[in-house]
Amino acid sequence: MESMRSIPAAMAILAGMVTAPAFAQAPPSFAPGQLDQLVARIALYPDALVAQTLAAATYPSDLPPAAQWADQHHYLTGQALADAIRADQLPWDPSVQALLPFPSVLDMMNSDMNWTNQVGNAFLAQQQDVMDAVQRQRAVAQRYGYLRSNGQIVVSGGPYITIMPVDPGFIVVPYYDPAVVFFAPGPGFVVGGAIRFGFGVSIGGFFAPWGWGGGGIRFDWGAHAVFLNNARWGRTWGNRATYVHPYAAIRRPGPGFARPAEGHALQPRSEPERNAARQGRPMPREVHRGGRR
Repeated sequence: MESMRSIPAAMAILAGMVTAPAFAQAPPSFAPGQLDQLVARIALYPDALVAQTLAAATYPSDLPPAAQWADQHHYLTGQALADAIRADQLPWDPSVQALLPFPSVLDMMNSDMNWTNQVGNAFLAQQQDVMDAVQRQRAVAQRYGYLRSNGQIVVSGGPYITIMPVDPGFIVVPYYDPAVVFFAPGPGFVVGGAIRFGFGVSIGGFFAPWGWGGGGIRFDWGAHAVFLNNARWGRTWGNRATYVHPYAAIRRPGPGFARPAEGHALQPRSEPERNAARQGRPMPREVHRGGRR
C-alpha cells in the first residue's frame, strides 16, 4: 500500500524533471569537425556579418518573425528602413534586429532552424572553438585559391584571416557551395567563379544604433573576442537567460507591450528577388524596387 502511495510522488518528480526549464540543461559539446561543418555556410561572410549572424542565432525564437518582417519590408532601405524598425517598436533582441537589412541572411537562418539552433548553441557554449572553426575553414578556402581579395572584399593573409568589405558602407553577402570551396578543385575547375559577390546591402550611419559602421561589429581573433555595438559580447550558455547586451539607443519593449499598428505597406519579395539573393546575383531589374541592395 505504501508503494502505491509513492507512485504519485514519483510521477510528480518525473514530471518536474521533464518540465525543468530549458536553461537548466547541460551545455552541448561539439567536436572540431562538427564545428567546421556548422560554420561552413557563413565562414566566408565578411567578419562583421559572421559575428552578427552568430549572435542572432542565440535567439532562435526571434528569427522566424524577424525573417517575415524583413521579407515584407525589403523595399525599404537606409534611413527609411531604420525609421521603420524604430516605429514598429519590434520586440526582438537588437542582435536579431541588426540583421533586418539582410533579408536573405534571415531567410537562410529561418529556413533551417535545426542549423540555426545548433550554431547558436555552439556559439553560446564554445565561442572560442567556433571562432577557431571559422579560421580553419577560411584557411582551407584560401589555400585552395577560392578565398581571395577582389573588388568587393579584402582578405588578409594571416596569422588570422579577416574578410573586410572594400566599401565599409556596403556589406556583400557571398554565395558559395561549402561542398566546393573547402575542397581541392578538380582539373580544369575555375576557382575564381566559386564564390559570387553580386548581392550586398548598404549599411551606413542609419544603422549605427544596432552597431553597424565604424567597426562596431568585429572580431578580435587573437583574443577570441566578439564585439557588437562596440562592446564585447558576453552571452554564454550559463548566463543566456539573463544577459543583456548594451544597445543604448535601442528601445526594448517590456512584457505585455502592445506594439503600434503597422504603418508600412507589406510587400513580400518575389521569387526572382529571393532567388537572386540566395544565389549571390544582382537583383533583377524588372523586380528591383528598393535601391542598392
